[in-house]
Amino acid sequence: MRYVIIITFTPEGKKKKRDAPRCRYGGGMRAGVRGRGGLLLLIPPFLLALQFLVGIRLPRAHRAGGEEERRAIAFSVISIEPESSSRHREATSPGPDLDEEEARGYEDENEMPTRQVGSRALEVQSWAAGAPSFTAEINRIVTYITRPQVNCSRVLSPGQSQASQAPAASLSWLLCAEDWLLPAALSPCVAYSFSMGGGDVDFLKTVLGLGCEVHRFDPSNSNASGGHLGNSLASNRGDGGVVSQHKMWLEWRAPRKRKHKKRGTLGSVSQTLADIMEALGHHTVHFLYADLLSAEWRVFQNWIELGTLSSVHHLVAMVHLHWAGFEVGGTDEEVVRYWFSVLQGLRASGFQLVHSSPAEGHSILKQTVANAHSSYILSWVNMTH
Repeated sequence: MRYVIIITFTPEGKKKKRDAPRCRYGGGMRAGVRGRGGLLLLIPPFLLALQFLVGIRLPRAHRAGGEEERRAIAFSVISIEPESSSRHREATSPGPDLDEEEARGYEDENEMPTRQVGSRALEVQSWAAGAPSFTAEINRIVTYITRPQVNCSRVLSPGQSQASQAPAASLSWLLCAEDWLLPAALSPCVAYSFSMGGGDVDFLKTVLGLGCEVHRFDPSNSNASGGHLGNSLASNRGDGGVVSQHKMWLEWRAPRKRKHKKRGTLGSVSQTLADIMEALGHHTVHFLYADLLSAEWRVFQNWIELGTLSSVHHLVAMVHLHWAGFEVGGTDEEVVRYWFSVLQGLRASGFQLVHSSPAEGHSILKQTVANAHSSYILSWVNMTH
């Protein structure tokens, strides 16, 4: 760290300049030259002596106060700012090549992650047995997804739009129909379904019966709208409504550069849930059905980390355990622990399990597990609403 100190010396008084005597003879001229040369030789010793006197008198001047300030020598500090400070200011500035608008955009882009409501980083859970164990990890996740966390007194069954008590028979899914968890009678209701196998027929019937605005997404549907709104949204409420078909699918990779989308235009075939909601002008999805064919784990992680789940009230999803899933890798123990971490992320986002229904098969990661199934249909409700 370097400091810059400038000291200014002020003489006590200005002496009146005297005219040098004029010499009429050459000898006098040579003597005058020799005299000036001698004076020049005396300047370096004089400066050294003056420096010594300054070193002695400065502390005394500091103590003497106002009286010493009127003496011959005074000093003023011009700058003692460290050079590193100026470098720091230059490094943190947007730079001369950015105008004011670009600088604000640069700051907004860097602040964007902190503005996501309800966003959280996915927390990887510790090992079930304190160390990698496939059996321990399987037992933990199967126990978790087969034990409902909410006991709803009234539910909506598949294909039904009238709430009733939970039936004794095992059903594929249930929606918690407590009054405070359902949209008000005259308020908007929005439902999304992501399915390619046609397993969402009963779900569509239920949400249409509730008078919801319904959108179905299926990239294999040749009759869908191919990225644009299919049916008029105005006719999606009352008397069962209609289902808007979209030839689209869910994406879990957030785009690096977000471009503003016009309302009603979805664009590419693969979009994140947040982008779909923005394009359709929806702030809330009351009911969401998802059979994502083993892409659910990465999609769920995207929803957790971006805070998208805060806009979803009810979630019915099939989870697949027969293989790791898209873009999920590691040992079998690590994969199952990752699955459990995602489920814990859902719970941390406010989702609690309402119902669990096993599907056929007992193979998990190509290993036969007698007390588990290859897939489950899970029903959650967001308890934060």
